[in-house]
Amino acid sequence: MKLKKGDTVEVITGKDKGKQGEVAFVFPKANKIIVHGVNTASKHQKPRRANEAGGIIEKDLPFDVSNVMLVHKGKKVRIGYQIQDDGTKVRVARPSGEVIG
Repeated sequence: MKLKKGDTVEVITGKDKGKQGEVAFVFPKANKIIVHGVNTASKHQKPRRANEAGGIIEKDLPFDVSNVMLVHKGKKVRIGYQIQDDGTKVRVARPSGEVIG
């Protein structure tokens, strides 16, 4: 999986198309991610403890990695890998070849 926690991504398909957010969790085995503020659902939650409030909460749900693209310097880019001279493997933006931090 080429995306990491903390990357900024934009949704390219589905009900939240065009929204941008930061990757919160990555599930590599399932090929899914959770993005803050994208693909949210309302959940009715009961208070578990005496001092905890119940009610309707918004919860971010996971969705497939193929539905998003990485945003690098304000543009959506594909991601590739490159081996540097010192032997380290880094992510690069496909059209420009710039290293993604």
